[in-house]
Amino acid sequence: MMSAIIDNQDLRSRAGGKNAAAPRGQGFFARWSAAAGTALLVGILLLVYELCTDVFGLLDAMLFPGLGKIGAALVRSLPQLFESCVSSMSLLIPGYIIGALSGIVLGVFVATHPWLQRAVRPLIFALSPVPPSMLTPYLIAVLPTFYASSVAIIFLGVFWPYLVGTITGISLIDKKYLDNAEILQLKGARKLFFVILPAAAPHILSGAGTALTFSFILLTVAEMFATDSGLGHFIQYYADFSDYARVLAGLFFTAVVFVCIMLLYEYIKRKTLFWMLYGANGR
Repeated sequence: MMSAIIDNQDLRSRAGGKNAAAPRGQGFFARWSAAAGTALLVGILLLVYELCTDVFGLLDAMLFPGLGKIGAALVRSLPQLFESCVSSMSLLIPGYIIGALSGIVLGVFVATHPWLQRAVRPLIFALSPVPPSMLTPYLIAVLPTFYASSVAIIFLGVFWPYLVGTITGISLIDKKYLDNAEILQLKGARKLFFVILPAAAPHILSGAGTALTFSFILLTVAEMFATDSGLGHFIQYYADFSDYARVLAGLFFTAVVFVCIMLLYEYIKRKTLFWMLYGANGR
């Protein structure tokens, strides 16, 4: 694996020149510049929304309350929103972890047996595009509790991206790394954890990002139809009562939670793939 790191460093240094070894201060400045740009765009969007609502009244006052009403609703609803967030995480975390582990384990098994991979690939093409949300009524009817059916929906959305990412990543490993492992007499678990999984990590983590996005969507769907708590249920509940100030407050709170989770994912991804020299992009 060390040879893979050295080869990647050499290629990056040749292709990127000075940018491949960006100073730490430059990367720090780039991150803060990006954050400032995001804050500016958010501020512009909020300003446009306020102009279209409270200032000029271009939008329906009931469907699009002003920022003042949304802010007041957000403050009043914070205790309920935090409880809803805890409920949502109690669905998201188990479903995501079970789906990720199942996808990686099965993906490793399939990818390391070429004959099985050829047999399974058509099934993956047939089943992976099926939206898990379509199975919601069936899962509710089959599984014993609404909680189990909600976790199952998230599991299905996470499982396929991890499975496909793992199989693809292992299938595309450069043969010279496997040959080096044979020379070093790395076998079994040592070969798996020190050669195969690190080499396939970029594709697995790419699948992890897709799975995370799907899990957010499916979490909201599950909470709207199969639970009586959570952020999705909070939004649906107040939408039924036409309390759109609380609806938009819930949407804003949910967006903040999801952004924080995605930022954590990006941090883990950078730390895991440090050998790909993310510094070349100033990160």
